[in-house]
Amino acid sequence: MSAPTAPKRRRATGRTTLAEVAQAAGVSPITVSRALRGERAVASELVTRVREAAERLGYVPDPAARALASSRSTQVAVLIPLLSNALFVDLLDAAQRSLLEAGYQSLIGVTHYRPDEEEALLRAYLMHRPAGLIVTGFDRTEAARRLIADSGVPCVHVMETHAEPGVYSVGFSQSDAGRAMTQCLLAHGRQRIAFVAAQLDPRTLQRASGYRQAMQLAGRHEPKRELLSPRPSSMALGAELFEQLMREQPDTDAIFFCNDDLAQGALLAALRLGIAVPARVAVAGFNDLTGSDQMLPALSTVRTPRAAIGREAARMLLGLIRGEQPAAPSLDLGYELVLRQSL
Repeated sequence: MSAPTAPKRRRATGRTTLAEVAQAAGVSPITVSRALRGERAVASELVTRVREAAERLGYVPDPAARALASSRSTQVAVLIPLLSNALFVDLLDAAQRSLLEAGYQSLIGVTHYRPDEEEALLRAYLMHRPAGLIVTGFDRTEAARRLIADSGVPCVHVMETHAEPGVYSVGFSQSDAGRAMTQCLLAHGRQRIAFVAAQLDPRTLQRASGYRQAMQLAGRHEPKRELLSPRPSSMALGAELFEQLMREQPDTDAIFFCNDDLAQGALLAALRLGIAVPARVAVAGFNDLTGSDQMLPALSTVRTPRAAIGREAARMLLGLIRGEQPAAPSLDLGYELVLRQSL
């Protein structure tokens, strides 16, 4: 008699198969698949058995194989400009939590505000046949637009809104928010208001447009008070640009910064230089980032609903994946002016 041999695994790679997990847990392969996807229809006792068996056997699902077998992926590609910006971290965290609760994993891509990098990421991620896409804004290459359109994958755009039929978006009007803060500064008696920006991505330029519209309507617009830098936004750059503006346009009585980190740096520079805020110059920011309420003086800013945008974008995308049409394809979540002591 020949010696008994260990049962062979079905894959040449030696990886544990879903069928083996099913046998160990005493359930069907489809139950294993549903339990590991987090579907609520599976009884909690079965989920526990399946997960214990999967852990004991070292089973790791193969997303590509699952997508091919079921024609349904459990991955969603989420493309954001930066992970170093709290704005996008908050949005991503909220979206990822909502997707995970529904049984989907996130493929996170960072574009660094470069359309060519976004296009490359789209090409790579679409090869995985994701269930859906979440992308930032509408500024992308024509090739990237075609990739999204031709893929047939549901896509939701975030941080901006767009009313074009067949386009789904969750965000707010950047230009309206920029105009509202500028009008607020004007209403507080400021007349020589500067706009200082960095990075110069499309949303920053939309805020600049809102500022410009408000100043022109008031008959106060002066191009010399717009200080636009393509460098990455940071507190250090905010301090540098504040000092430059005070040298070149010393009669400026208010500064609207396109992002809070710039404004925070400006407030620190004002303290160092002995420039009184707001008595000498008022300072306002955008996004209400962490620490803005702790500055001296506390920073006035535009609060943006980035976590809500992430949650609602995920919710809209999950509905599209199920074949449901959203009641509002373009969802505007608005913004809030937060007036503190720097105004």
